[in-house]
Amino acid sequence: MVDAVSPHLDGAGLGLFWSVPFAGLILSIALLPLLTPHFWEHHFGKVAALWSFALLLPCAFAFGLRTTAAEALHTVLLDYLPFIILLFTLFVVAGGIRVSGNLVGTPATNTAMLAFGTLAANLFGTTGASMALIRPFITANLDRRYNTHIFIFFIFLVANIGGSLTPFPPLYLGFLNGVDFFWTLKTMLGPLLFVGGILLALFYVIDRLAWNRESADGEARRRASSRISIEGLHNVLYLVVVGMTVLASGVWQRLATVPVGLGIEMPASGLVRDFILIAVSILSWQTTKQSIRVENAFTWAPIQEVAMLFAGIFITMIPMIAALHAGHEGAFAPALSLVSTPDGKPVNAAYFWLSGIVSSFLDNAPTYLAFFNLAGGDARELMGPLAPTLLAISAGAVFMGANTYIGNAPNFMVRSICEERGIRMPSFVSYMLWSGAILLPLFALFTWLWFL
Repeated sequence: MVDAVSPHLDGAGLGLFWSVPFAGLILSIALLPLLTPHFWEHHFGKVAALWSFALLLPCAFAFGLRTTAAEALHTVLLDYLPFIILLFTLFVVAGGIRVSGNLVGTPATNTAMLAFGTLAANLFGTTGASMALIRPFITANLDRRYNTHIFIFFIFLVANIGGSLTPFPPLYLGFLNGVDFFWTLKTMLGPLLFVGGILLALFYVIDRLAWNRESADGEARRRASSRISIEGLHNVLYLVVVGMTVLASGVWQRLATVPVGLGIEMPASGLVRDFILIAVSILSWQTTKQSIRVENAFTWAPIQEVAMLFAGIFITMIPMIAALHAGHEGAFAPALSLVSTPDGKPVNAAYFWLSGIVSSFLDNAPTYLAFFNLAGGDARELMGPLAPTLLAISAGAVFMGANTYIGNAPNFMVRSICEERGIRMPSFVSYMLWSGAILLPLFALFTWLWFL
């Protein structure tokens, strides 16, 4: 929270040019890994820092150092750090769970594994579930001649659509801004069952057709008994602690605060929550056999990249969030005309598709935050009279992150791991042909049933 004496940017006076650093960072994230992968691999942190300073320095000159520092400190302490701490904890804990065995990738087994992964994404987060399950999924299907579609649907379901029932990333930013813990579960359950159920049924049909085309070379393996083993099961208890901690921080009345300077106060419940999450990640690291993480090919690189890039994203979004809060008086007033009628009523179908289009090329967490603020940013209002609007934003941000490889952080990570293991994954454009042919008609049907 920010008290009355805390300096802040007046969103009504901010022009669109203040969005240039954010746009530059997003284009860098989208294009540089494709155009100059070696440069990006070694310098992505510097690129994020460059765009951050491209905003902060002009902002300090135009609005003063104190206002700029207050806005940056508020964003880092109340939005970025809670988000990245939860993501880090889920990443560490999920990395301590190893699933292995001699599962055979039959259509029924693959469909069951995808269904399990879709549900697991709500506990581990989409990143944690994807990293925990992609390797056993590859092992089960490595002998399959036609297997590319399997991992495309893995990205659809586990890396994206599955993460829609709990306020873990990407929907955690809504929770930090006042959305109730169980609102997401109650509201998104129907859409997840509808979209996820159709995708699982479609996958089974496609995989059955591909299975029938397989040669007889793998018959002995197909008839082999399937078994599965799980190591590091105590980490499941840590996941329970994580969920209970996040829930308790939302239930706890946020009356007690801790001043941190520049007129900014942090809720004590948030500080306790973050301390417990960090403690859980340390416990998981200390109590899990390192051999499990070695077998999981656990490295710090993915979370390091996410932490650096999201730091830049959160910083460069500061003027955009202020302008969105200004509503019709801000620079994004034309966007409001696209998602609302002349009398001010929200057009929920437009919210779903616009948030989805943006989420296709920008990670779904900042997309959700941007459209949350475009809709007014008042959690009570958005959970009440405007609940269909918040549903549209939530579904658009989460579901359509599957449209491209860059729509959500795990997408590219899954593709890279698959290619390392010899799986032929489609190119950036070819993947969009898959998602366009399968997902867009499904999302159109979803729009007709829910928002029209």
